[in-house]
Amino acid sequence: MTKLKLEDFPYQTHDKVRYGDTDRQGHVNNIHFSEFLETGRVEILYQPEQPLHPKNCSFVIVQNNLSLLNEIHWPGTVEIGSGITKLGNSSITFYQQLFQNGVIVASAETVIVHVDNLTHQSTPLSDHARAVLSQYLLK
Repeated sequence: MTKLKLEDFPYQTHDKVRYGDTDRQGHVNNIHFSEFLETGRVEILYQPEQPLHPKNCSFVIVQNNLSLLNEIHWPGTVEIGSGITKLGNSSITFYQQLFQNGVIVASAETVIVHVDNLTHQSTPLSDHARAVLSQYLLK
């Protein structure tokens, strides 16, 4: 997917960069990029006021393709743009970008599958989940 601006994403949030996120080179360690991306996905998937899965199901990452484009520095915040590129029968494909001070620092495509916790098998998304998630489709 081409690089987007933060305002192009249907869902935008942010996270605080912590001093403990930095490494010996003085920038944020690359492991924390995935944590920032998780913030954007979780705020969509696990909204307490409108659950998207029954109690016996959960969302599981099955594929994550992360491109690190620039460094993130402390102190500061990271802006997170999130959108959905595909809604499958039981899968959701997210496209996200991270920004710091208006500069893109990472992009990622992540596939999440709706799974039954007892059988560990994929299970279809409900009509309610599809309706909510369709609000976040990237145009």
